[in-house]
Amino acid sequence: MGDFVCETLEVNPAGHLSVGGCDCLDLAREFGTPLYVMDEMAVRANCRAFRQAVETCYGAGGKVIYASKALCTKAILSIMHQEGIGVDVVSGGELATALAAGVPADTLMYHGNFKTLAEIRQGLAAGVGRFVVDNRLELDQLSGLCEETGRKADVLFRVKPGIDAHTHDYVLTGQIDSKFGVALENGEALDILRDAWDRPGIRVRGIHCHIGSQIFEVEPFVQTVRVMLGLMDEFRQATGKVLEELNLGGGFGIRYVDEHRPLPPARFMEACAAEIRRFCSERDFPMPFVAIEPGRAMVAAAGITLYTVGSVKTIPGIRTYVAVDGGMFENPRYALYGSPYDAVLAAAPLAERVRPVTIAGKCCESGDLIQEHLPMPGVRPGDIMAVMATGAYNYSMAGNYNRNPRPAMVLCREGRARVIVRRETYENLLERDEIPDDLAP
Repeated sequence: MGDFVCETLEVNPAGHLSVGGCDCLDLAREFGTPLYVMDEMAVRANCRAFRQAVETCYGAGGKVIYASKALCTKAILSIMHQEGIGVDVVSGGELATALAAGVPADTLMYHGNFKTLAEIRQGLAAGVGRFVVDNRLELDQLSGLCEETGRKADVLFRVKPGIDAHTHDYVLTGQIDSKFGVALENGEALDILRDAWDRPGIRVRGIHCHIGSQIFEVEPFVQTVRVMLGLMDEFRQATGKVLEELNLGGGFGIRYVDEHRPLPPARFMEACAAEIRRFCSERDFPMPFVAIEPGRAMVAAAGITLYTVGSVKTIPGIRTYVAVDGGMFENPRYALYGSPYDAVLAAAPLAERVRPVTIAGKCCESGDLIQEHLPMPGVRPGDIMAVMATGAYNYSMAGNYNRNPRPAMVLCREGRARVIVRRETYENLLERDEIPDDLAP
């Protein structure tokens, strides 16, 4: 409904918030709170929108690859594979999850600015489709392990294109002052491509970039296309060799609050494809295979988090704190970089918003807030609150601060909710916690 930031949400006949046909009050009663709730068909619809946009623009010469750091569970990665979407991973844990979900290794893209030797070995042994190499040391290590094991590695190199993506500094990744990738300005990118071409066990396929997150404009992506194709052409002129693949990364913005205006995937794809065709025609350059890597855009707006309200504390003339049973241990994004969120009461999602409140978590930190000065209806202890668009980077970033167990996650479809991540228990928190014999009570 247009009244909600998350357009997949509905108001059911009882007047309650509903996700995937499931009444949110029923979900809270059955599974407890805090509770991550994902709408399965919304995830699938996002997959299909990106896949259709890429297929329309590039045919068989393009691919959508899900950035699993946004939300990495076996169920979500299984859905991605079912929908014809590849998966990128950035750690041994994400790789293990993808393989356990049945994602074929040759559809995996292995990212990361620092892969340990054990992780590189793990990727080689699994037969991942592409390694995205971040730096010269990683190239040396990967080449050495290929020689040692007799395996081949298909490689892209992460390049910093120097594009201003007009986003928050913490999620800006394409500029020269970034921990990711090799730079264009100082010749580093061209040098590593030259060096890698004849390395034993290394097959150089192309280049990769990612300019940031929560981008609502087309032009930064078009500029990135120009810069990256310029490097590919420069490499061809310098060596006579052709790089065949261009991965443009992700960063497509989603709607967290009303003022956010995300564009449909087709707008980005059409603009980039037009620039690629123009460049290739003018420079007589072969059309590259093009990949994109949406993560947040696939899952964020398909998820909400349900909380139970505890205390409501008004400080006259200052603000009203509404404390919930979650916080920075299961959603650290506001504490980290002030991420905006909207919220409603699950029992009355369209109720008039009468006063601003600050939604506070239960952790012992003054900065443990989920949102500040958010207009809300009258909130009372015991109410079930739904915070919108939490499908990306909430579960992924969750921890156990103050020894709080992480929430469960349910996947809703056609009125049926299935647990895809079990709620942690206190026993789970303690099972790896040891007391040495000399300290035993």
